[in-house]
Amino acid sequence: MRFRRAVAVALAALSAAVGLAPPAPAAAATADRWGFAYVGDPTVPAWTTLDTTRQWGSWKSAFPASWAQGAKLAPGRFLVRFPQVGAGSRGVPHVTPVNRIGHYCEVVRWYQSGTDEIVDVQCHKPGGTRDDSPFTVLWTTSSGVLPAGTAHAYLQGGLSGVVESYNSTGAGISLAPFGVGQWSVKLPGVGLAGVLAGNVQVTAIQPNAGPRRCKVYRWAPAGTDVVVYVSCFDQAGAPVDTDFALSYHRGRSVIGSLAPPKYFGHLASAAGGPTNDNSILGVGANAIAPLAPAGRYLVTFKQLGQKETHAQVTAQGAGSHYCHLTPPWSYAPDAPVDVICFDNAGAPTPHDVLVAFTSRI
Repeated sequence: MRFRRAVAVALAALSAAVGLAPPAPAAAATADRWGFAYVGDPTVPAWTTLDTTRQWGSWKSAFPASWAQGAKLAPGRFLVRFPQVGAGSRGVPHVTPVNRIGHYCEVVRWYQSGTDEIVDVQCHKPGGTRDDSPFTVLWTTSSGVLPAGTAHAYLQGGLSGVVESYNSTGAGISLAPFGVGQWSVKLPGVGLAGVLAGNVQVTAIQPNAGPRRCKVYRWAPAGTDVVVYVSCFDQAGAPVDTDFALSYHRGRSVIGSLAPPKYFGHLASAAGGPTNDNSILGVGANAIAPLAPAGRYLVTFKQLGQKETHAQVTAQGAGSHYCHLTPPWSYAPDAPVDVICFDNAGAPTPHDVLVAFTSRI
């Protein structure tokens, strides 16, 4: 009896310890750990809880009372803390400014602090001066091979070569420079044969917090492979070598997970077919319409405005133009996502966009 009681006590203690530990990475699923958030006020002191209607993360299953928090460091410099999911410099982050005056943001670094993951973001106004801006941010890390039908892949690299990569097909990802500030990234097996499908997001990485931004110049299918050409620029709009984070998703959310969430979608304004996909209504269901001034667009993700949600935007095309979000989307349950693009001087200018949207459910 004493032995049985001792075993019971030990098991109870072990269960409690497991419940308090950070969630372990899944052995064969995507994503292992992730978080997204919206920084509506980039001037708040440390550590202020961020907008709870536009944040979520994998910590929520074990730590439902915890929320992502933020802290201003300096002009345009902001830290986002995702609790209980620390994984060092693994995975990829993305950041998108949210304003109508042409700021752009990059990731300086991301790292583990205790059990938390910190993403360090720097924003600039046109011309390169460091300046505060609201922004959306996500971080995700994955492992394992997925069955055919959906795909997720990412790369962090660029000037440093391939620093880390993940491909849900199990194949490697290749990176090759083809000019100053220009790279080709090959994602084997993630696409549909001969058809451009899915969505790509790209974010500049600059450890010295210098003004940098990156975009998709173009992307194309090569059999079931997807080849993405990335271009990066400095504050003058000149091509510049820098690191970047690139991610691809098809049939899955921008964080790489599926079921949950089941409410997610994406749209590429320069292409049709399965680059415009809605997890509830199918291919072609999302809409894009021009707004004033020229260069502003309303992208509507029908029926996807469910619970806590998130959006990322990347520009696509030639030149140093860039695109981001205006003040954040609402819930209807359609999700109207307001996007605006700029030339290097910060003037609104028509341009193609890649937009990704997801709910947490």
